[in-house]
Amino acid sequence: MSRKIDFSIVVPLYNEEANVDELHSSVTGALDKSDGNYELIFVDDGSSDSTVEKAKKIVSKDNRVKLIVFRRNFGQTAAMAAGFDNARGDVVIPMDGDLQNDPSDIPMMLKKIEEGYDVVSGWRKDRKDAFINRKLPSMLANGLISRITGVHLHDYGCTLKAYRREVLQNLNLYGEMHRFIPALASLAGAKVTEVPVSHHPRKHGVSKYGISRTFKVILDLITVKFLLSYSTKPIRLFGPLGFGAIFLSALSGMASLYMKLFDELSLNRNPLFLLSIITFFMGVQLVSLGLIAEINVRTYHESQNKRIYVIKETVGGQEES
Repeated sequence: MSRKIDFSIVVPLYNEEANVDELHSSVTGALDKSDGNYELIFVDDGSSDSTVEKAKKIVSKDNRVKLIVFRRNFGQTAAMAAGFDNARGDVVIPMDGDLQNDPSDIPMMLKKIEEGYDVVSGWRKDRKDAFINRKLPSMLANGLISRITGVHLHDYGCTLKAYRREVLQNLNLYGEMHRFIPALASLAGAKVTEVPVSHHPRKHGVSKYGISRTFKVILDLITVKFLLSYSTKPIRLFGPLGFGAIFLSALSGMASLYMKLFDELSLNRNPLFLLSIITFFMGVQLVSLGLIAEINVRTYHESQNKRIYVIKETVGGQEES
């Protein structure tokens, strides 16, 4: 009979052949001294190097380690989603596979969970990355995310976080949504806090992310703002926009009619008359879009969940009792 798993460590891997052995050693070295049983879940996101082979050797020697291998590269969010779906611990802790997160911070985060928090977010207060293409975009993005979502964190981009398992069970992740989990969890009433964590320079390999990722995050932030404010009532977003356009259409129409009656300006030569027609149909379209969105929202909430990844194989891990 297998023992109860207290917490699960989820590590997405993508071409980390130079780091995976040291990562396993650092995690086990930090957690073997802690109370509670744990599992370590590696999720290979379509690596083209020997990451999978090295991870399989680790699995063969340590039954606390499970390896999930994707058929191709689906992205970090999909890798984390797969790890969350397969995690059996009461607390789920994702971390990067490049050795920049420090596993010795995990016991401290678990203590915060024991204090009653549902989400404990890591803050790389002394971040060891290049300023221009990593730290500066991150600072701007964190400020923007905090302002728009209303959940104020210094470091949304830090992968090292701790979640109560029930917080993750009703979240479907897409795009780069994994970084917005604290905000989405807060929407559901989760208690969120932030703690400073260690951050180390990358020893091996190269970073998979650059400044271009910031634009993707901004697009996902728009989605998150919609989910936070209008996910169950989209008509309240599109409706006012539509009625505003119709009101502008009425003003333009009355102005053009006034010019026709008193200034003898022909309607077909008056740009305000054309503006009134365009804004009227724009308003109708926006209201119609809101109604369609309402139907889609109901379909979404009533439909079954669909995974955003395809698993090739699952190796190792303790059997469920």
